[in-house]
Amino acid sequence: MLVVEQAVRRGARVGVVDVCTAAVAALPVGGAGLSAMSRTGASHPLCSTDDISEQLEELQLMLVEGPCVDAFARGSAVLTPDLLTTELQDHWAVFADAALEAGARAVFSLPLQMGAISPGVLDLYANVPTVLDTEELADALAFADLATLLLLDARIDETGAPTGGPMPDRSFEDLGAYRAEIDQASGILTVQLGVGIEEAFVRLRAYAYVQGRRLADVAADVVAHRLRFSPDAKPDQAEEET
Repeated sequence: MLVVEQAVRRGARVGVVDVCTAAVAALPVGGAGLSAMSRTGASHPLCSTDDISEQLEELQLMLVEGPCVDAFARGSAVLTPDLLTTELQDHWAVFADAALEAGARAVFSLPLQMGAISPGVLDLYANVPTVLDTEELADALAFADLATLLLLDARIDETGAPTGGPMPDRSFEDLGAYRAEIDQASGILTVQLGVGIEEAFVRLRAYAYVQGRRLADVAADVVAHRLRFSPDAKPDQAEEET
């Protein structure tokens, strides 16, 4: 698995920087960048593979304009095979010119999503007009899925810095089941706590972080009814079920 191989080369646990690097190796693109985004708080770049991708991330967040911004707002991929297209230049009047000047010609923005939760966007660029075929797009979406899981797992440092402990041995085939269990646990907490799905996930993640446990393990305990959260307890507390 390319992502794990990249982490091994760095001598660190798998991080989103490895997803970006692996995506560039696997797809017909020149670089990749990833930004953490929020509808209520500040958005910021997390990683980039080269100077151009770094500029693209900063430009979009600074201008609040571009495929990354649109992908996050819509919750769907924004594929831009050629930034010189007239309608795109009209739509992104400032970003399109700035991106072309930076060296990008095509940009593909993939939102990171798990249910109603969207922690950011994965951006890929090419320096020539480029169209992703069906298989390449599927691979790009798989990289976005993995980046989502890494960002939402409180036990993995999203900057790619070493955090100690063994690296996760997780293949793309495992991602669907992993995501589904966290979704299911969050849904259970909406009932237990009487809150929305995003707040339920925050409670799940806070508990995992404070307890020093993996998010997936806590989710499994909730789904298996080994762990129950109470609306009267502190955000980082839960009780074992008997």
